[in-house]
Amino acid sequence: MNKVTLVLADDHPLLLQGLESTLISKGFNVLGTASDGRAVLKLITEFNPEIAILDIEMPEMNGLSVAKHCMEHNYDTKFIILSYHKETEFIARAKSLNVSGYLLKEDALEEIEACINEVANGGKYFSKAFHLKDIASAQTTLEMIEALTPSERKILNFIAANQSTREIADKLFISERTVEKHRSNIIQKLDLEGKPNGLTTWVLHNKHLLH
Repeated sequence: MNKVTLVLADDHPLLLQGLESTLISKGFNVLGTASDGRAVLKLITEFNPEIAILDIEMPEMNGLSVAKHCMEHNYDTKFIILSYHKETEFIARAKSLNVSGYLLKEDALEEIEACINEVANGGKYFSKAFHLKDIASAQTTLEMIEALTPSERKILNFIAANQSTREIADKLFISERTVEKHRSNIIQKLDLEGKPNGLTTWVLHNKHLLH
C-alpha cells in the first residue's frame, strides 16, 4: 500500500469512480470521496490527507474555493486540481493559491500517478498539454501583482467593482488626485503604459487574482 493518503472530489460519478479505482489499483491510500466542495472539505478536516484531488467545478464550493479556504486556515493538505480549462488565467489562479498540481481531465488518468508522486515529494506538476510559456506568463502576472502595494491592490479591487475615481477617493478618504497617482503607478508597474484602456482591460481579465 502506498503511504500517500488521498481524498477525491468530482461531481461526475463515472469519472470519480474511475479515478478512485485507478488510484486504488496503483496502491494509493484513498481515504474518501465526495461529489461537492463542502463534503470534501469535511473529509479534509476529518482525515487531514496528504493530497486532495479536486474537480475545479463542483456544487457548493468549487475546487479552488476549497483550496483557498484550506490555505487561509493553514491546512497541511496539498492540492491537485482537475479541470477542462487550459487558459492561462486558470493556471494563474491555481498558482496564486499555491496549488501543487493542475491536470486537464482528458489527461488525468494517464498523468495522475506521476502528478501525485511529484506533489508528494514537494514538487509541482502541471499537465503536459500546457505550454511552458503559458505557465511562465501566469507566474509573471502573479509576480507583478505581488509587487503592488496594499493600497494599489485595494484600488485595483475598486476598479474591478466598477468604481469611479471619485467613488474610490470617497471610500478611501483620499483626494481624487491621489487616486490618479496610484493608478499611474499601477499602470507603470503592470507595464500597461501606452495601451488605451489598458488598466481597465487588465483588471477585467485578471480580477480573479486580486484579493
